[in-house]
Parts: sequence; structure tokens; C-alpha cells
Amino acid sequence: MAQKVVTTYVDDLTGEESSEIATHSILVDGAGVEIDLTDENYEKLLEILNPYLHADGARRIRGASRAKAKPGAAAGGKEESSAIRAWAKENGFEVSDRGRVPATVREAYEKAR
Repeated sequence: MAQKVVTTYVDDLTGEESSEIATHSILVDGAGVEIDLTDENYEKLLEILNPYLHADGARRIRGASRAKAKPGAAAGGKEESSAIRAWAKENGFEVSDRGRVPATVREAYEKAR
């Protein structure tokens, strides 16, 4: 018997299905959530958070993983994914031109920076 497994990625905010869904981690006061969003909804989230993330006294937290395996992470969007893909290809990783960037690739990229 043959079996076919289909994975469907869904935007947690809108319920929209897309192959361009990325998982983003959000941490506030030590409590966090992961949310799967299209690039468009992630950009909207960043617009809302931008004044807080770039406040004069804001400090970046190092050591915390910015992304889980699925793609995206709470920083970057399309531009970051493109940069990671380019870096990965230059450094011998196999990555597709679309869809999720594997967590192992994102983690290697973060360590290399």
C-alpha cells in the first residue's frame, strides 16, 4: 500500500495556507510563544514592535535561539531568509530557494556571525 503525507502550513493569525509560512518566537518577560506567520503578517508584527525593539535603552539578548526549525524567527523576514540562504550556499549547505530555512542552517548562520 502506498501512503502520501501532505504537510500544510497555516498562518496562525489568518488561517491562510501557504508554503511561505515561517515560525517566529516571541519572548516577553521570560514567557514565550511560537507563531507561524506569512511574511506579510510577520512584517506587520515587526512594524508594531519596531518602536520597542529599537528604543534607546533596548538591549539585544544573545544566546537565545532566534528561530526554530521551521523558518523565520523573530527577526528578519524575507531579507534575513535571503541572506541566510546565500550564506548557506556559499558554505556548502543545501537549501531550497523557497519555503522554510532549516533550523540547523539558521543556527549555523547565527554562530558564524
